[in-house]
This record gives sequence, structure tokens and C-alpha cells, in this order.
Amino acid sequence: MRLYLAVPFVLLALLYGASGVAAVTRGWVPPWSRRSVRRVRLYGWGQLVMAFGLCWHAVFWLVSSGPVIREWEAASGIALMLTGLIVMMVGQYTGGNRQGSGMP
Repeated sequence: MRLYLAVPFVLLALLYGASGVAAVTRGWVPPWSRRSVRRVRLYGWGQLVMAFGLCWHAVFWLVSSGPVIREWEAASGIALMLTGLIVMMVGQYTGGNRQGSGMP
């Protein structure tokens, strides 16, 4: 991977990370996601994990030297991105239909 490919990936990871920090600390979600997100903080943590995985993938693909090392680093970055995506999807599900405390 060349530098001209790594820079957009890192910038995208920074945008994801900034949005994740805003969701975790302030409860803010981008306007296009507000209807579907039910658990804002969990969604924000998913964004942070996805941003870290994207940055991991881009940076280590750029600086690694051997092809075997490069494969493991790429696979771990993709696994982190997939984990972040799954956490973001869980943050979009409803928490259940409990009406009260469950006591009669």
C-alpha cells in the first residue's frame, strides 16, 4: 500500500473515531443514523473499534516488510473492523419491550 492510499484510510478512521467519541461522551449520532440507533453509547464504541481497526489495517499494511507479517496484520485489522461493525449493529437493536420493573 502506498502513502496516497493510506492517507484517505487514516482520515476516514479519524472521522469514525471523532463520531465515536461524540457518541460515547455526548450521546450525539449523525443525523442520517438517528432513527436506527437505539443504544448510542454502544454504537459509539463500535465506531471507535471500527476506526481503530481501519487505522491498524492501513498503517501496518504500509510499514510492514514481509508478506507473511503483512497477511496477519491485514487479517487482524479486518477482524477489528468486523467486530466494530457487529457492535454497531447491536447498538441499532431495541433493548426489549419492558414496560416497568417487572414487579407485580
